Amino acid sequence: MTESWDTIADWYTDLVRADSAMHEFNREILLEHLPEDLSGQRVLDLGCGEGIITRAVAARGAVAVGIDASPRMVENAEAVGAAGVRGSVRYSVDDGCVLGTVATGSVDWVTAGLSLNNVPDLDAALGAVRRVLVARGVLVFTVPHPCFEAPHASWLRDEGGGARRVVGGYFAEGFWRSEDPGSVRRAGNHHRMISTYVGAMVGGGFEVEAVAEPAPGVRLAADQPRRAELPPFLVVRARRG
Repeated sequence: MTESWDTIADWYTDLVRADSAMHEFNREILLEHLPEDLSGQRVLDLGCGEGIITRAVAARGAVAVGIDASPRMVENAEAVGAAGVRGSVRYSVDDGCVLGTVATGSVDWVTAGLSLNNVPDLDAALGAVRRVLVARGVLVFTVPHPCFEAPHASWLRDEGGGARRVVGGYFAEGFWRSEDPGSVRRAGNHHRMISTYVGAMVGGGFEVEAVAEPAPGVRLAADQPRRAELPPFLVVRARRG
């Protein structure tokens, strides 16, 4: 059976809610590029998955809307509800390349945690994001680091007993699917170069304000020691021009 985000939704939800160090780190580095107080701010969480980032921005007081193309993922997000948040949370099934459920100029912020690498048409997704943002609204997103999470990247043990990342095919952009049954990328992933993400934003009318490659935190480094010296994610903050 060919996996999809719908077929792995329950597995993925369990993974994230079992205190996944990787997903917690991703949430932390994305939130660093948003205000601590989002009271009254309207935030759209594109590709919300089970809601880990949607709930986090609502906890800061935002009026948060999470959208995902997977109905099952949205069901799992809705099952948590809005307990413990200062703002509000709601979810909707929607295509990230269209955002048909979101009105033009209706949100102040768009977050996209590990989701733009799943959209088939990056230009369309950025166009939809620009449409729904208010003037000077901000997009903050993370993607698996394109240099180190390229298709077929693997680990090699060096002479000193440490691990080294072996990568190749960086220039070969396109859709790929992992054969690892324990990988989220068995549902598919679109590999794009860093320059493709930046170029698409500039060409799409965004002003890039920050690009970061955070080093793994203490918990992630302890959980996955071989990743301690490599950034697992790329973070970008861009403002609607």
